[in-house]
Amino acid sequence: MSIGYESLPKVVERLEGAGYLADESIATVVFLAERLGKPVLVEGPAGTGKTELAKSVAASLGARLIRLQCYEGLDEAKALYEWNYKKQLLRIQAEQGRELSWEDVETNIFTEDFLLERPLLEAIRADDQVVLLIDEIDKVDFEFEGLLLELLSDFQVSIPEMGTVAAKRIPWVFLTSNNSRELSEALKRRCLYLFLDYPDVEREKAIVLARVPEIPEILADQIVRLVRSIRQLELKKAPSIAETLDWARTLLHLGITELDPNVARASMSALLKYQTDIEKVAAHLKVPPKPGLN
Repeated sequence: MSIGYESLPKVVERLEGAGYLADESIATVVFLAERLGKPVLVEGPAGTGKTELAKSVAASLGARLIRLQCYEGLDEAKALYEWNYKKQLLRIQAEQGRELSWEDVETNIFTEDFLLERPLLEAIRADDQVVLLIDEIDKVDFEFEGLLLELLSDFQVSIPEMGTVAAKRIPWVFLTSNNSRELSEALKRRCLYLFLDYPDVEREKAIVLARVPEIPEILADQIVRLVRSIRQLELKKAPSIAETLDWARTLLHLGITELDPNVARASMSALLKYQTDIEKVAAHLKVPPKPGLN
């Protein structure tokens, strides 16, 4: 892994340049990931900026992002590699009539020409600097976690027909989890750990002002304070940081400069994604006053 961040302040500075406001704990883990050459496991509620962190590291380094989106049933063929069976069959048919042993045929069809790279193998074999994002690792099973252990510890993968493939350049690796299940100790041992929770009011306000620079500061303050209070309710889906930003942009497009209950209720569908949540928030809606007036 090449040196991209010279110091902790440089991590903060360069991530901010990529649009990501990193606090000290985030900057420290990113800095150590580079120095120690270790993957980072980022856990926390959905919508707290886990995926965005990996994207921003890639952007700040000018590195290529390779993303593996995890889902139930994901297997080796979709994550690591598979063989192009149709092309192999054509080669076998073309070899018919020649006096070749199976060993000869096998040697001919298990080569680079027939190999289909998937995200994990692509990251290992990349000549350029890449950031590998393994997103929502908690959605796969323990068997798939076992598949990752060799890659996460030695930055290599084994292909039975071709042998061991070691990384040409050690990639940055970020794994994200929404805590839908407990991950294995073996996987956690191989990673640095970072927990991302919803930001406090001041940090989320800074994020809104950075991402939606046209918004009045008073409105930004009202938005994040109201969102914070909404997250305390028992909702099917608490609003994410991205949805806070969507709501801020929505209000800006509507020409709103200050929140009131009617405006908040009318625009709530930009923030919440379930009707039951919208109804619950509408019933308890209290828009915080301007700073300094309470």
